[in-house]
Amino acid sequence: MNETYTNEPYDVVVVGGGAAGLSAALVLGRARHRTLVVDAGEPRNAPSSHMQGYLSRDGMAPAEFLALGREEIARYGVELVRDRVTEVTKDGEGFTVVLDAGPAVRARRLVVATGLKDEMPDVPGVAERFGRDVLHCPFCHGWEVRDEPFGVLASSAMSVHQALMVSQWSKDVTFFLHRVAEEELSDLDLRRLAAAGVAVVPGEVAELVVEDDRLTGVRLADGTTHARSVLFAGPRPVPQTSLLEALGAEMNETPFGAYPVVDPTGLTTVPGVWAAGNAIGFAEQVVHAASGGYRAAAAIVGDLLMTGLDAAVNG
Repeated sequence: MNETYTNEPYDVVVVGGGAAGLSAALVLGRARHRTLVVDAGEPRNAPSSHMQGYLSRDGMAPAEFLALGREEIARYGVELVRDRVTEVTKDGEGFTVVLDAGPAVRARRLVVATGLKDEMPDVPGVAERFGRDVLHCPFCHGWEVRDEPFGVLASSAMSVHQALMVSQWSKDVTFFLHRVAEEELSDLDLRRLAAAGVAVVPGEVAELVVEDDRLTGVRLADGTTHARSVLFAGPRPVPQTSLLEALGAEMNETPFGAYPVVDPTGLTTVPGVWAAGNAIGFAEQVVHAASGGYRAAAAIVGDLLMTGLDAAVNG
């Protein structure tokens, strides 16, 4: 980690050191661009002990994955600092990036890979067990808990879809309506749930039952308890896009938060600013985030090259 800065602008400052940010930094470093990664050290998948579905990295611990990524970018002279970007302003043809603990730096281009935070349903025990036996993504965790008795907590517009999806990994699935009235489910929803063999249980969930540090059941407000060893719950995604909004990036309102409008390379509506990973959408898995960072960096390499050539041609 290099925390020494100069007054010379970086070619690129990457805000966020997760899969998207590190992937972008790797491509930029290999393209011989002076690059700085600013990482606050708060990865979204920190609660998980493993990540899945990433070819050649299936089952790897997220912390190990990031550590290897930091080692790789260092080989190409990319600098990384543990800090938080508090402000970004337009500065002529580039940007001034203000850090919380370090000095402000300048950059010709920006990659914003600040991700999102998961806001868990306010049921006692859910947040504490998240990433262990309270899960959100069957593609991430379904194989590891296959054939166990699942619960699904209705917590968002996607909850019925989630209950149907997890039935691929277990035939013992209970859908807890929690604060959703059964009348709010469409006839098609109910018929699909029945066809998938998903049991629908009305009533508010009061708490999770945990014994010997393992989930054993879901207790309703009426006192009844349903034995379950896994609970799927959909967190509310909170995009960390304040820097993009402050720069004036056009945002797209979705049921899962506001995300920047981007082109296929991740270029936002602010010239010189790219976004990647969960900063552009709530469903970006690690493998998608890494791909997005790669695409953004490749586009930036071409952009900087053509900008320099055009300046030379135009004298």
